[in-house]
Amino acid sequence: MTATKPHAKKPSARKRGTSRYWSGRVTRESDALDLRQGVFTLDDPKKIATSLKRSAEHSKRRKAEPYRSALSMLTFYINRAGRNLPTRRKNILNRAKVELERLFKKA
Repeated sequence: MTATKPHAKKPSARKRGTSRYWSGRVTRESDALDLRQGVFTLDDPKKIATSLKRSAEHSKRRKAEPYRSALSMLTFYINRAGRNLPTRRKNILNRAKVELERLFKKA
C-alpha cells in the first residue's frame, strides 16, 4: 500500500476587496461603457434608455455598435440581479429595452 499525499491547500477564492463572482468583476472593470451612476435605479424606462443610448454613443471603448452595447449592458444587469430583482424593477427594465429599440429605431 502506498502512502497518499495530503491535498495541497487551494488559495482562497476571496481575497480582500475582490468578488468571487466574475460578474462582479465585469461590473467594476468592464471596458464596455461608462454608465451614469444609478442609471438602473431610475423609475422611468425612457430615462434609462436615453442614458444608455447616450453612454453607448459617446463611448470610445465599446466593441459593437451603440444599440448592441446599450442592450447588452441592460440585459447583463437584469441577468446579474437574477431572482433578487423585484418584479416591479424587472418590468421597468424590460420596458426600457423596448424604449431602447424605439430610440434606435430598431422596431
